[in-house]
Amino acid sequence: MESKRNRSNYGKCRCCLTKGYHKDIMKEYYHDGIREVYFDLFMECFNMFLSTNEKLTTLICKSCITKLRHASSFKLMAENTEKQLLDELVLRDDKNTVFVNVPVEDAILDDDLIIKAEELTEVKEEPPDSEPMETDFDTDYIDNDSDVTTKNHSDTEKMVKGESELLARFDRTELKMLPTRRALRDLCPNYVRHLELLKEVVPRMVRKLLQENTRLTNSKRVYVTEKVAQIVNSSTLLENSNMTPFRSRARNGYPCFYCRNVFENLEKLREHTAMHKKNEIARVLRTYGSECFLVNVDVTDLMCTICDKKMSNVNELKSHLSKVHEKKIYTEFSDKVVPYKLSRDNFECQFCGCNFETFGAIERHMNVHFRNYVCKECGAGFVTKYRLKVHVKGHSDGVFPCEMCGKIFTTQQKHKNHVDTVHKMVKRFKCTQCPERFTEYFRRQRHMVEVHGVAPLQYRCNVCDKIFERRYTLSRHMKRDHLEERDFQCELCSYKCFSNNELSMHMIKHNGERIYECSVCKKSYARKKTLSEHMRIHNNDRRFACAVCGQAFVQKCSLKGHMKTHHLEYNIP
Repeated sequence: MESKRNRSNYGKCRCCLTKGYHKDIMKEYYHDGIREVYFDLFMECFNMFLSTNEKLTTLICKSCITKLRHASSFKLMAENTEKQLLDELVLRDDKNTVFVNVPVEDAILDDDLIIKAEELTEVKEEPPDSEPMETDFDTDYIDNDSDVTTKNHSDTEKMVKGESELLARFDRTELKMLPTRRALRDLCPNYVRHLELLKEVVPRMVRKLLQENTRLTNSKRVYVTEKVAQIVNSSTLLENSNMTPFRSRARNGYPCFYCRNVFENLEKLREHTAMHKKNEIARVLRTYGSECFLVNVDVTDLMCTICDKKMSNVNELKSHLSKVHEKKIYTEFSDKVVPYKLSRDNFECQFCGCNFETFGAIERHMNVHFRNYVCKECGAGFVTKYRLKVHVKGHSDGVFPCEMCGKIFTTQQKHKNHVDTVHKMVKRFKCTQCPERFTEYFRRQRHMVEVHGVAPLQYRCNVCDKIFERRYTLSRHMKRDHLEERDFQCELCSYKCFSNNELSMHMIKHNGERIYECSVCKKSYARKKTLSEHMRIHNNDRRFACAVCGQAFVQKCSLKGHMKTHHLEYNIP
């Protein structure tokens, strides 16, 4: 569920302006194993280039995605059908073609053509040294029968082997003559203009091209590996800015990027980091593995330390260092510097402004913005290749079973976390203000609110103003109640629901056995919850009391019926 939430953003659809959690038209997704980029589909289907203005929304809703897929499928179907019809047409023409050997004279001359006998006249011979006179005329204007006959005979003598058989297959009147040089200027003026430009090539131009080619061939090309480029990029950014690097956050604080000492808050980490020299950065970065190369940085109040100019984000800093201070940045390689805006109790994403309860949550969220490596099976993106490898293991069958409850896990670490949390009840989360420890993060948070007076985490719905303790609960509320998402449908009836658990509960109506029996009256029920509600009758548990007259009832439906009958002026939900 978390993966699905991370791949959607809340906003307006670019096509129909519907508000909700939609997908991004600029990112790639996978549908039935096929890669989709909705921005490219608009170009392919409609030759429509969508504006990339930052002020415009880049989201698209499910309904518009479905229409876009239908348009793409229709275009593909039409293209395939057109190709199939053309292939069948060519095949049919080849089968109906009959090759006939026709004499050259019969093929070229018409039967109705009357050839007049030439009269014997005296022919004057030209001197051997004289040049034949050039003629510039168009053959389309020849009308004399004798000239046609003479031309046909002369053309026949100049034909190569097999040319006459080829010409015999066509009607001579349908064959168009090649254009003359004079007619070419009217038929294709651009081609003539390019021919004229080619005449302007001079020796010095060719000499210059040869010298340039020789210089490029003899020069030594320097190839940079991905890890070296990442070290150069990261070192340049850290050495010329005030960003604070740190390792992936531990349970009890922030580890130093240089010496791995752990500090409980960012203020102490910044003071300690200032004691290290920045020329140590490249040495530390070389210790990173190529698959897990990642640098976490705090970019609060980001600025360039060369000119003391404030920067809004890391991309602006990179552009500033490259253009203004001429620092070397390899832009062709993916980013491995992940920025955070951190405070004591707030974890804010620099790109989308979302706030998160824990550092682990925002760290997983960064995979949405840094899709350097993409899973081929589900389309999830990850910032490092190591995170992708860990994710891919989740698609395979687990090989680490729990000996106590039988659950199977894909990795040994997940198995260990399960045993420690569920069975051994290891209290991993320690209160920051007292020695008390807890097994869950939210229990520790509740303790800090009730005992130490820390402000509780609150997430307010911008539609109905309801307040939730967890961001996940708010997101679920938005999708279920306001967006009315119903992605799970019963195969036996028209019932649709929001979650798979609701669908499982519904399926009991179709194929559920009544396995829960009341020990008092022997009534049976398919659900344990229904049996619990039934037991209130025997226990005389009248928990639903009328606010008007005080009469109490076992079931809520009984209270509603009472209100409609006796207190119609009051309206209860």
